[in-house]
Formats: sequence, C-alpha cells, structure tokens
Amino acid sequence: MKKIVVFIFTLALTTTSYGQSKEEKEIITEATKLYKTEMASWYGTDIFVEKFGDRRQNTGGYFSYLADNKAICIFFSKGDNPKVIGSFAFDSTYNVNTAIIDGQERNLTTHEMVLWTIRRSALAEFRKDTLFKTYNDMNPNFIPLNDENGKRVYILTGPQKQGIVVFGNDYLLTFDKKNELKEKRRLHKNLISIEYGKKDDKIILATMHTHLPETGDLITATDVCTLMLYEKYAHWGQHYVISKKNVSIWDCNKNQLIVMTKKAWDKMYNSEKK
Repeated sequence: MKKIVVFIFTLALTTTSYGQSKEEKEIITEATKLYKTEMASWYGTDIFVEKFGDRRQNTGGYFSYLADNKAICIFFSKGDNPKVIGSFAFDSTYNVNTAIIDGQERNLTTHEMVLWTIRRSALAEFRKDTLFKTYNDMNPNFIPLNDENGKRVYILTGPQKQGIVVFGNDYLLTFDKKNELKEKRRLHKNLISIEYGKKDDKIILATMHTHLPETGDLITATDVCTLMLYEKYAHWGQHYVISKKNVSIWDCNKNQLIVMTKKAWDKMYNSEKK
C-alpha cells in the first residue's frame, strides 16, 4: 500500500464518460451487501456489550444479514443447537438510538440457521487449512451471505487497533444447496495496511494498491466494502487499484467507481507529468 498526494487524475472522475459493465455493477452490489452487514455487526456488537454484557460467556458468535430493508445483527449461544440471545435491527442510518433491540432468547429462523451453518463450516476450515493466514493485532471477520447468488462466506481481516485500514488477506468460500463446501480461495495474496489520522501526516487526497493477476483486473467487492467502512474516518478522496489491464478509481466522497484501461491511465499520467 502506498500513500500518495494526488494532483493528477483528479479530472478522471469528472471528464470521463462511461457506462459500468455488468461485472462492475456486480462488484458494487456485492460490496454494498458486505458493507451493510458489517455496519450492523459493528453497531450491534456495541449494543450487545452495553446491554447484554453478562451473556458474553455463553456467546458463540454473531453475524448480520439483510431483510425487509433492515440490517439485522444477531448474537447466538454456544453449542450445536444455538439460540439467538440478542438481536438488533438497523435502518439505513445505523442510528443506535432507533435500533430495534430484542433480548429475548429464541430459535434461529430457517435463514439464520443456514447462515450459522455455513459460517461454522467456514470457521472450521479457517482453523485447519494453512491457506488462511493470521496476523498479530488482526481479527478475521466472517460474513455469511445467502441470496439469489448462492451461499457463501467472506472472511475479511480487521485491525484491532484504531487508525489503520487493512486491505487483503481476504477469502471467499462458496457452498452448495446442501451447505457443503464447494470452493475456497484467497482473494488477495498479501495483507496491506495503511495508517491514517496522524498529526504529522500530509493531506492524503488518494491512496492506492496493486493487484496481482490472480486477484483480477478490477477492484474487489472486499476492497470497496473496506473503503466504504473506513473512508469517513480516514478522510480520503480517492483510492486507486492498479492491475495489469485496468485501473479502478473509487471516489470516497461520492461512493462511485470508474474503471479505465491501464493504457489510458499511463497516457494520462505521462501527459500530466509533462
């Protein structure tokens, strides 16, 4: 990851006329699902600790999902037959003061049970397979999804310390209709972290990272999710993902993606240098 003070390419988001490809739209859609569930998990965790802290010893974990224009975070008990021991529903504002809080113990719904099952399977794989890497002061975040695109679990790496944004060391596990694991793959080969908010930092108008061929030629849904989660704290303007064929430009203020070819990027770069 490189910090850069960008004075070039600022025209790219204002002068480039474009239409997003199907793949780009799918990335944004998937990233938005990840972002909304992670936001619910962030705020749901805060409420759970505050209001139901005495239940933490019996907590088996948590996850979030989207339903009826709400983002719902549930905490479940330990064991093979878990119960919901805390539920928190948020609207699009994620205002904890208007969240619907339910502390009654109940059974998991059918949908929740599927998410719990594939999450548990992903956790078991994470613990036993050397494909998955761990780092000091970092935690894995398991995000199960079950929708028209199938059953899958993303594993994102989150920092334990404030003032750090982490890209990479992320994974995607997909499951069949019987909740059996079909495929597991690493989305980024490395972990890339960048600090923000230091008093001696220069103004960071943009940041960037590169993609190896195995990651692909576009920004990933996990990249976009991470940017949406942290951009308001880091106060970045833009983020660039450089691959062999394309450059993905994420506008942190507008939550807008533009993709240009690497050839066009290089041409613009050389022109600005002159």
